[in-house]
Amino acid sequence: MARIAGIDLPRNKRGEIGLTYIYGLGRSSAQQILDAAEVDRSKKVSEWNDDELAKIRGLINEKFKVEGALRSEIQLNIKRLMDIGCYRGIRHRNGLPLRGQRTKNNCRTRKGKRKTVANKKKATK
Repeated sequence: MARIAGIDLPRNKRGEIGLTYIYGLGRSSAQQILDAAEVDRSKKVSEWNDDELAKIRGLINEKFKVEGALRSEIQLNIKRLMDIGCYRGIRHRNGLPLRGQRTKNNCRTRKGKRKTVANKKKATK
């Protein structure tokens, strides 16, 4: 079983796809890693031998920030934006989209479930 950066890679997938299961690695970085380690991209993860696995693991550790370290860095960046009170930080704090999207109709993913506001009752005489 191939275990890299605390993640069990799926054995039946091609190496190029299997490496993308690691947080912080996409297709292009997976291709770079496999090329540098001289492993065939179409080779399945189960077909990797121990030497190839060690090469891949070493390349990921020295060239890429993945999993926990990357997640904590991203959280620190968001916290910094919120602390300095910039526009993006305020949008993060309020749970609104921060890249210029309209919020009148959409953005339910960021805003969460709809909160219905009841009508005002008319004062009786």
